[in-house]
Amino acid sequence: MKQRDGGNGTAWQLALNLEVARRLIVAFIRNEFLKVGVRRAVVGLSGGVDSSLSAALAAEALGPQNVLGLIMPYRLSSASSRADAQLVVSKTGIRSLVVDITPQIDAYFERFPEADQRRRGNKMARERMTILYDHSVAFEALVLGTSNKTELLLGYGTVYGDMASAVNPLGDLYKTQVWALAHALGLPQEIVQKQPSADLWVGQTDEGELGFTYRQVDELLFLMVDRRYSREELVGLGLAGHFVDRVAAMVRQSQFKRRLPVIAKLSERTIDRDFRYARDWGR
Repeated sequence: MKQRDGGNGTAWQLALNLEVARRLIVAFIRNEFLKVGVRRAVVGLSGGVDSSLSAALAAEALGPQNVLGLIMPYRLSSASSRADAQLVVSKTGIRSLVVDITPQIDAYFERFPEADQRRRGNKMARERMTILYDHSVAFEALVLGTSNKTELLLGYGTVYGDMASAVNPLGDLYKTQVWALAHALGLPQEIVQKQPSADLWVGQTDEGELGFTYRQVDELLFLMVDRRYSREELVGLGLAGHFVDRVAAMVRQSQFKRRLPVIAKLSERTIDRDFRYARDWGR
């Protein structure tokens, strides 16, 4: 019978074996990099738990000397975010580089002073990603992703910004599971327990923008996506109908963020539909 867990957590949280997940993700990173002949990774370090976990897993998979963490503050970024990012560098032993994005961001918005926080936040996210891809060339590396399953399903991220990467080790972990795995790996508690924020402007928090907590939405998403519960079943479990409807709409409306650009079909073998695999090419 379908029912919600009445304990301190929810039943879905128990579905993840943390040690098995760690081993699978480490092997995934190693295999995906070696598959294309690359042994190094670059990752943007924000001081948050997602990027910290990606960096830690990459260090285990590739060796800390083969992972470069880029810390890319803006002049309004929290000083604690940079300090936490440096803490991750010390904990994991990876290489690091600080690149201040203030000059290019401010120069751009001198032309567009009317730009709101959303435009500025998206621009900063994409600026950081261009820096990551530039340094991936210099470091002969691939860009490692940091977007978790919750963010990807809700579309809570910037296309070609923080959602971009060559390999994403966290994309099948809900935010609550990211916290659990980060704790299991021994990442600093001040990072694991801090309030989630993209640090795009003063006072910005993820949950403040979303209007609900990650723990609330993770339970709903797990039941809706992984267990395929219907709206009626979800409401029957005690979840508010307006909450279910809002989250379902967010998932539907952000589908374009989770796939490559749609190509107009003109030939017999269109890249995103008919030609999807390398097969024996190059042999």
